[in-house]
Amino acid sequence: MFNEFFYLLRAYGLKISPTEWMTMHAAMERNLHGSSLSGFYQLGRSIVVHSETDYDRYDQAFMEYFEHAERSDKLEKIMKFVDKPNTDFYSIPGSEERITDQTPEETERLFQERLEEQQYEHNDGRRWIGTNGFTTFGNQGQNMGGIRVGGEGKYRSAYRVASQRKYRDWRKDNTLDSRQFQMAFRSLRQLTDNSITEKTELDIDKTIRKTSDRGGLLQVEMKAPRKNTVKLLMLIDTGGSMDPYQQLLSLLFQSVKKAGSFADLKIYYFHNFIGRYLYKTPEIKWNECVNTEDVLTQIPSNYRVIFVGDGQMSIDELKTDQMWRNDYANPNDKTGLDWFLEFKHKYNHSIWLHPQPAPKTENYFTKSYFILSEHFRMYQLTLDGLNAGVKKLLVNY
Repeated sequence: MFNEFFYLLRAYGLKISPTEWMTMHAAMERNLHGSSLSGFYQLGRSIVVHSETDYDRYDQAFMEYFEHAERSDKLEKIMKFVDKPNTDFYSIPGSEERITDQTPEETERLFQERLEEQQYEHNDGRRWIGTNGFTTFGNQGQNMGGIRVGGEGKYRSAYRVASQRKYRDWRKDNTLDSRQFQMAFRSLRQLTDNSITEKTELDIDKTIRKTSDRGGLLQVEMKAPRKNTVKLLMLIDTGGSMDPYQQLLSLLFQSVKKAGSFADLKIYYFHNFIGRYLYKTPEIKWNECVNTEDVLTQIPSNYRVIFVGDGQMSIDELKTDQMWRNDYANPNDKTGLDWFLEFKHKYNHSIWLHPQPAPKTENYFTKSYFILSEHFRMYQLTLDGLNAGVKKLLVNY
């Protein structure tokens, strides 16, 4: 049974043994899949997938084999109607936008009905799957909390994204855990011997060599511990568009602390752009701020710098020191971009981590990302992105 599915999984690069496939059959005979397609999906993934990094391959093979599943020809056709980012349209949630009062079950039922009935592209409407409309499915619409189909999220309120590849290249927040974060940061090491400190660690190689020289008579040799000489400065965007990533940033903060062993670690916060002040806590309270110029002066240039933020803001925020400008402002005041570049020019080792996928199109709020990407090495805050960024911090460029 399902032999073609077995070979399709292997064609996608999953290393499945005949024994595992027989285990799959035995589990189905015991009805562990609950006689449902979703149950079969979960059962198969738990048996034949060896690593989370293979989830995406499994998902693609599953969707290709079960043609009647969500990624049907009908949905493919609808995706062509709606998967076209609108760079001119943007609105802030107001009087028209509202959270849908439909239950997920009602939304799913109506979504399937529209899939069967819809034949043409529809936008700005109240019934069909489209863009800028008032239904609970489509994208860039005014009815929040439904199913996003194609395009890009505007309010990040959808409870589901149609045919979303959740595990593509580890590019979702929930694919990273504390252990993986810590392992990435622990690779940010440049170890050196500290001959001044007391010899408190066992030198295994030297102990073996000395013991062998003495004909097997044990001679324990100790050594001074090696310490990480890397000093790290983290500058983290907080509030506003970063609110949906609070859990991820909290995990990042805890992990870099637990990874430890840095010669020094300093963390400051900013909102959208760096201005005259940085903050000691993510709440960016005035009584917990430090002068940005002082930070630049007091922290030596041998620190590695990691910026964390989505890089998306009003161009006015990036191009002017908006928080401080008034009738008495000095025309020579530095802009947000100027402050970012001050850090880049002083610290030769710097990268930028962004929690969201890099925007594909340029609009009012994403233009700032493209400007920053011209000056900084940008990496998405995924397992692969974090590892690549950490490696880049250890080399000169």
